[in-house]
Amino acid sequence: MNGRDLPFSQGWIAPKIAVVGSLHMDFIIKVETIPRVGETVLGSAFKRSPGGKGGNQAVAAAKLGADVVLIGRVGADAVGRELIEEVKAQGIDVAYVLEDEGTYTGLALILVDEEGGNIIAVASGADMNGCTGDIKRAEEAITASKVLLTQLEIPLPVVEYAVDVAYGEGVRVILNPAPAHDLSNDLLKKVYLLTPNETEAEFLSGIRIRGLPTAEMAAERLLARGVDNVVLTLGREGALIATKDGMVHVKGVDVQAVDTTGAGDAFCGALAVAIATGKDLRDAVTYANYAGALTTTKIGAQEALPTREDLERFMKNRQ
Repeated sequence: MNGRDLPFSQGWIAPKIAVVGSLHMDFIIKVETIPRVGETVLGSAFKRSPGGKGGNQAVAAAKLGADVVLIGRVGADAVGRELIEEVKAQGIDVAYVLEDEGTYTGLALILVDEEGGNIIAVASGADMNGCTGDIKRAEEAITASKVLLTQLEIPLPVVEYAVDVAYGEGVRVILNPAPAHDLSNDLLKKVYLLTPNETEAEFLSGIRIRGLPTAEMAAERLLARGVDNVVLTLGREGALIATKDGMVHVKGVDVQAVDTTGAGDAFCGALAVAIATGKDLRDAVTYANYAGALTTTKIGAQEALPTREDLERFMKNRQ
């Protein structure tokens, strides 16, 4: 992305983005090293942070200036109400976030090491009680959007139904296939943009990724399954764009990472905003790379996500 493309805020018209996904409360412990099985390590810091891929990606897009509606579930408990208030405070429409009387709000336990790497365990709770009825109630909000952004921390039939609704009305679908899950070719053919990381791309393609050449092979196989476009994220190495016209590697942004927990969600949220505002795929991925990198410089998920102004300042300083 060159200088003439910035700032996004010039003549800004907030794009409408619908996010279908999970809402969790994250419990984060900073440790020197990730423990092995049977090992106990002492943490140096603890943080309680709103999270879940749906909530995170919705907040990422909202902080970057999008008009966001979030569709999902929480438990009818104090944690769920707190999560709703947190995303609502970002200007997100929470009319389609249901309070589920039958279970607890999703929780995630996260260990972050000194290099910013992490391991995460999730107790999904209300997220896995989602149903197609949740999407039917929100159909008008989805079809009024430029982009539908969704992930796989909710039941797959809910994702499939949401994608059907969006695809049928010409709304571009961005699917972040996390965590990795078997996906049908019929679903993938309705996806405008698939955003796997290396682990997810290996799972979906059957190709072990060890460097850029094998990443290109995996992306090619995913395109052959019917996806319009693939953006395969490569951590510090940036991202690989794969389309029917070829492959482009967009280099990563070098920062001193302290926590990578929200980086992928920042990337997806920024990507959705850029695409919804009409940016081409290379510019959109560049923008998303910067968003992901900046997010890793802070601990936590939603509170680490950058505002549009912060991200534009960061990008300008790096040019």
